[in-house]
Amino acid sequence: MAQYTPHELANRLKDGLLSFPATAFDAELNIDEKKYREHLAWQSSYDVAGLFAAGGTGEGFSLTPEESASVIRMAVEEAGTKVPVLASAGGTTAQAVENARAAEAAGAEGILLLPPYLTECDQAGLAAYADAVARATKLGVIVYNRANARYDADTVAGLADRHENFIGFKDGVGDIEHTTKVYAKNGDRLFYLGGLPTAETFALPLLQLGMSTYSSAMFNFVPEFALEFYRDVRNQDRVAVNEKLNRFVLPYIDIRDRVKGYGVSIVKGGLKAVGRDAGGVRPPLQDLTERDLADLAALIESAAVRPAAAAVPQGA
Repeated sequence: MAQYTPHELANRLKDGLLSFPATAFDAELNIDEKKYREHLAWQSSYDVAGLFAAGGTGEGFSLTPEESASVIRMAVEEAGTKVPVLASAGGTTAQAVENARAAEAAGAEGILLLPPYLTECDQAGLAAYADAVARATKLGVIVYNRANARYDADTVAGLADRHENFIGFKDGVGDIEHTTKVYAKNGDRLFYLGGLPTAETFALPLLQLGMSTYSSAMFNFVPEFALEFYRDVRNQDRVAVNEKLNRFVLPYIDIRDRVKGYGVSIVKGGLKAVGRDAGGVRPPLQDLTERDLADLAALIESAAVRPAAAAVPQGA
């Protein structure tokens, strides 16, 4: 059973860093429960505001409904007493409803509603999609404004009026005018989080638009650095933010941009580089090449961002 009401969850999430734990796989790309639980225990030992299990960085798009429910259950069991665990829902409307109900049964605190599967739709259809999920659960629901799910300000306001458990707007588009309209229309009724890859790049300017938090993929493997960066953003310390951008974030993005889909792969590569290997990624994603992994490991060392408790991996 959830420990937070939707309103309490929103208040918890809006003032801290958020992350999406990578899902560990074995050599056959089956879920590696031992490594996944170890990763969750490590991630939740830091002062992070929320963990989203089976999300984008957790390769939720490659998990079966049964695997997704299992991943969420493990996350709740391993981390749920220390940090709120949220789940993702997506695909068809029926599948998203099933995901939300399974997450609630597993003890998750909230739902991130991903875009519907491979179809064009307008505002009435998006509203109906989100309505179905919000009605199906008592958990707090956050919509992800991305790809074919671009919720306009009035649609967001309508969802907020109809559903007390609709609590958040995550943006993965980066349209400043659109974001301004959503925030101006809805104000403090919701909380707003950045979801652009890599979120750190956009964090400081988006703070001025009302986005007090964001999801950090790199928290998976350099948590201390990610938390320091977030503190600099919230303090609006532009000098410190720029120093960290130049020292690590922008060179990291250069590696990420070498291959489509590396946004997830580079997180798994980062975990391997710091001695916390969580296995490879499932197709259609592809693992970092040996050269790209070596470049990432060298960057982690030269930027001095390796986590203090991480062992040096063999051969790095």
